[in-house]
Amino acid sequence: MNIAVIFAGGTGKRMGQTEKPKQFMEIAGKPIIIHTLEIFENNSNIDAIVVVSLVDWIKYTQELLQKYNIQKVEKIVPGGSTGQMSIFSGIKAAKELYPEDSIVLINDGVRPFIDDKLINSNIENVKKNRSAISCVYSTETFVLVNENKDIEQIPKRINSLVAKAPQSFILKDIYDVHIKAQSDGIYDSIDSCTLMNSYNMPLSVVMTDYDNIKITTMKDISLAESIHLRRTLGKEKENV
Repeated sequence: MNIAVIFAGGTGKRMGQTEKPKQFMEIAGKPIIIHTLEIFENNSNIDAIVVVSLVDWIKYTQELLQKYNIQKVEKIVPGGSTGQMSIFSGIKAAKELYPEDSIVLINDGVRPFIDDKLINSNIENVKKNRSAISCVYSTETFVLVNENKDIEQIPKRINSLVAKAPQSFILKDIYDVHIKAQSDGIYDSIDSCTLMNSYNMPLSVVMTDYDNIKITTMKDISLAESIHLRRTLGKEKENV
């Protein structure tokens, strides 16, 4: 089975003072999380979805699923105290529901511009390589520094990629690494590929595009509106 775990448990502190967490803010009159969920809902290779939500917003999330007819979501679980633990809540729920050899695609609820091609590429790459990390090439130069902020290394830009999402794995692999990390006292790894890399798990890349943004600040809302408008106009031209 191919399972999407959608992480929507963040409070959106970098958004500043907003009435709703960022995943429930709207782009083109529709909540960001619904834009994201609809892509997985409409992909024929995705069998089921698990959503990780802020506990106080689970009921509201359920109402949105009904309003927008999202039917593949089989479980909504509360998030944890950190991003890592919130993702683990979704992975744990998936493991309880589905075979351990399932493919799990982990995606941010506020990353609404993925597409079928990227989802399918993730699935195929996991079948071949047991992992798929969606990436883009860096458009600027990376520098690696020490604790004093002295530059120690400047990687070639051709070798510098930016990890995005989905980040996809065999369900058993990512679950086992989470359990190992917790036993080692690790509870706040920045993302799934970082956690997997810390245990020397194989990681393989699939390329995505620069539209695949994670909406984090209010500036990203304006950018997302522009991307949505451009993509909508592009589809209209295709249908003329």
